[in-house]
Amino acid sequence: MTLDVTMDNSLLTVNYDSKPCYDIAFENNFDNLLNMMSKAIDLDGIKVCIVSDSNVSNYYLDEVKSILSPAVSLVTDFVFNAGEASKNLDIVRSLYTHLIENNFERRDILVALGGGVVGDLTGYAAATYLRGVNFVQIPTSLLSQVDSSIGGKTGVDFDSYKNMVGAFHMPKLVYINISTLKSLKKREYLSGMGEIVKYGIIRDSVFFDWVVEHADKIKSLDIDTVKAMVYRSCDNKREVVEEDPKEHGIRAYLNYGHTLGHAIEKLSNFSYLHGECVAIGGILAAEISKDLGLIDEDCVNKIKEAYYLFDCPDITEYDVSKVVKTTKSDKKMSAGKIKFILIKSIGDAFISRDVSDEEMTKVLEEYKNAKG
Repeated sequence: MTLDVTMDNSLLTVNYDSKPCYDIAFENNFDNLLNMMSKAIDLDGIKVCIVSDSNVSNYYLDEVKSILSPAVSLVTDFVFNAGEASKNLDIVRSLYTHLIENNFERRDILVALGGGVVGDLTGYAAATYLRGVNFVQIPTSLLSQVDSSIGGKTGVDFDSYKNMVGAFHMPKLVYINISTLKSLKKREYLSGMGEIVKYGIIRDSVFFDWVVEHADKIKSLDIDTVKAMVYRSCDNKREVVEEDPKEHGIRAYLNYGHTLGHAIEKLSNFSYLHGECVAIGGILAAEISKDLGLIDEDCVNKIKEAYYLFDCPDITEYDVSKVVKTTKSDKKMSAGKIKFILIKSIGDAFISRDVSDEEMTKVLEEYKNAKG
């Protein structure tokens, strides 16, 4: 099966209010970064703050600084400890201080160089510093390349409640260097497949089949295959966020697997990666869809097999009642009810507000007993 993707100039344009808003560039290196940023932003005389974490900065910070430094008045950097534990208002406060001490003004730019934690935190700081400054996303993890860097959702965790504080703030550019995936540990890389398989489940059955068929090349990080996969994933998200930029409708479909996945992620104290928890949540959502008579066992098995192809872990060390209770504090609650994403088939998702505690308890217990 050939994936039908058009990669003219390796570029996608994301619209907002039916007007071009920002580009997503797909490259194999950083050689075109300065050119793309110059097209998106007037760089003359501005200051740039590169925000990164203690892992990614060791690989790419010096290279990105050397590329940008000749074109701007100042490049500074702000590096924080890697991990979800740093995604909080204390780190944002420290970033504000860094920007103030370096006299950053409204014309200046923040550059998020890293994975989802870096991108979300940097975007939130950009949305709120001086009531809003420009920022650029340079996602370096698979999960951030195909999901969190696109769509303008920014935010931080608050008292372990994931993404509870945030804002919508669109980047000026998303620059994806596919080669950065080579620096990821295998587990981190494959975690991104939790979101990629999700796109197939909720809206793109052809893509779902293609991902399964190309699993070996994806796992071996064949660059052409991975680039096509990232492009198609981004195109799926682009279509969704263009239609529903503020999550009043179908953008909620992107939360497939997240309701139970987020609860398990939080209760594990983030010892499991986000994509891993989305995968488990996606399997559980398929089981609920089956129990409600929406899909059959064969469909559930296809979803399970797809996730397990990419080393989805068996997460069973959870307290069922605590997981169900934790879903009540999820930001996706609406009028006191959970917006649970279910499916009628692979490629056909919808929002349900009628999933009961009993139904969640049932699938959680069955999964735990089967895998434990």
